[in-house]
Amino acid sequence: MQLSGVNGQFDPRGCTVALSQHDLLRLLESLRSADGLELVREVAERLLQELIEAEATAKIGAEWGEHTDTRTTWRNGHREKTVTTQAGDLELAIPKLRAGSFFPSLLERRRRIDQALYAVVMEAYVHGVSTRSVDDLVKALGSDTGISKSEVSRIYAELDEQLDAFRSRPLDHIRFPYLFLDATYVKARVDHRIVSQAVVIATGVTQDGGREVVGVMVGDSETEAFWTQFLRHLRERGLAGVRLVISDSHSGLVKAIRKVMLGATWQRCRVH
Repeated sequence: MQLSGVNGQFDPRGCTVALSQHDLLRLLESLRSADGLELVREVAERLLQELIEAEATAKIGAEWGEHTDTRTTWRNGHREKTVTTQAGDLELAIPKLRAGSFFPSLLERRRRIDQALYAVVMEAYVHGVSTRSVDDLVKALGSDTGISKSEVSRIYAELDEQLDAFRSRPLDHIRFPYLFLDATYVKARVDHRIVSQAVVIATGVTQDGGREVVGVMVGDSETEAFWTQFLRHLRERGLAGVRLVISDSHSGLVKAIRKVMLGATWQRCRVH
């Protein structure tokens, strides 16, 4: 089945249903006013599920229970997937495989939309929005089912994985002869309390002037021990060749620089 921009035509040779987006929206609106939206949702859900199963069969190389020479793996149940559309939330089942992974290509665009929705949830949580309010926000964005606490936790876990990968990535791919160090204080939720936390940031500058954030760490305050831990972590990840470190004159920071960044000159930032 193929949707195109030709208005209201059916081509039996290619089994093509051709409706423009404008025509589809008009049809959807008329069905909505006639209490037919549930029918549209059920048909869309059934159609998408059939397409998903057909794509899974093509990837596996065999139908359910079929024995063929082209089979590459076996089905291993399904996992639930909710897709939000203008016709409502569609409850789909994504086939799981015993070996390898599968995600239907027709939902790849939805996956990107999911990431945008996740970004909204993450931003709301960073600003201290409660789980219930996050659920209300997701519903306001068009998802009838909202979002569960477990789903919110899963999104936060994904964010933590991305941040950990960024904070622990190797730094030996290029030399940074210049290193800027600074800190700021933000409000953060720690053990169900909102407290002030120090966020320290290291920005490396290459020989040709390129800049890259090479490290971020959060702590209770800017103590010498905390700055020392942060700088040692940068060295362990491969930071080398630093000739000049620029920062404010915080005593704990300056002591940590002299202790860890051996061979580098320290300069007070003119802004500070």
